[in-house]
Amino acid sequence: MLKPVYALVGTDLFLQLDALAELLRAAPPDVQRIDVEGETAQLADVLDELRSFAMFSSRKIVIIRDADDFVSRFRQSLENYVAKPTAESSLVLRLSSLPSNQRIHKAIAAIGQIHNCNPPKDVAGWIMQRARGTHKLSLDPDAAAVLFDLIGNDLGRLDNELAKLALQTQGTVDASAIEQTVSFQREQEMWHLTDALGVGNISEALRRWRHLVQLDSSAEFRAVTWLCIWLEKVRKALIMKKQGKNEFAIARDLKIWPASQQKAFFQTAAAIGEAGAARLINLLADIDYRSKSGLGEMADNVERFLLSVR
Repeated sequence: MLKPVYALVGTDLFLQLDALAELLRAAPPDVQRIDVEGETAQLADVLDELRSFAMFSSRKIVIIRDADDFVSRFRQSLENYVAKPTAESSLVLRLSSLPSNQRIHKAIAAIGQIHNCNPPKDVAGWIMQRARGTHKLSLDPDAAAVLFDLIGNDLGRLDNELAKLALQTQGTVDASAIEQTVSFQREQEMWHLTDALGVGNISEALRRWRHLVQLDSSAEFRAVTWLCIWLEKVRKALIMKKQGKNEFAIARDLKIWPASQQKAFFQTAAAIGEAGAARLINLLADIDYRSKSGLGEMADNVERFLLSVR
């Protein structure tokens, strides 16, 4: 059963999206999802959504992206709400930080749940834990170290490789198995696809998507996560630029590589805009829901989504 309030706290985008996906999996199939931008959200509107009756569904989930500013603006009123939350709705706050000595942290921990979404200090340890807990796969320490050396600390890419290893192997995976079975070409195709989106080349993104589906039929089930990570980078880049950060610092923090494509990425992000990024994220969530509800094939729905990125 879902709790009334959640805080997804940390700077790692993959961990935040993964925690959010876990919450949505625990929600009723007919859950009504509302996404709100924390910078522009008003407390009265959020509370109205939480307290109003959900049409055609048994529960509401109100998700506030970049909620740090929202919490700062309405701290006392939020503390009051958390003390007496609505039973039929869940409030999800996506935050970069929430100090444990603050009353709002203690209040959420008492009746809800706080997820730590900060990057792990021991990435190899995270790899072994993720393999065992999520993918039912046993990696020895040497195998985890090899995977870390090959891919680095990008948790989304690491998780993709673990998912493929789980399909290809059984039992304990050692270092030699990692080197033989990690299929970088397929994984790189998806990153090339988002690179094409980043520079505004929709036709190339479509070509790569169709090629990827032919190479790896399971790719369609991971596409929403990949595309959502890309859109979150677009949205965060726009916010950071509005805060006065230069493009080099933004590219470094958001891991926008190679450097030769950074200028085109920022041009595409500016063309999409914050409102456009929010619209596309909502569209992606709808595509994911429709595909899992039998309303169209995932591969076709993803293709239609790519055509809407203009």
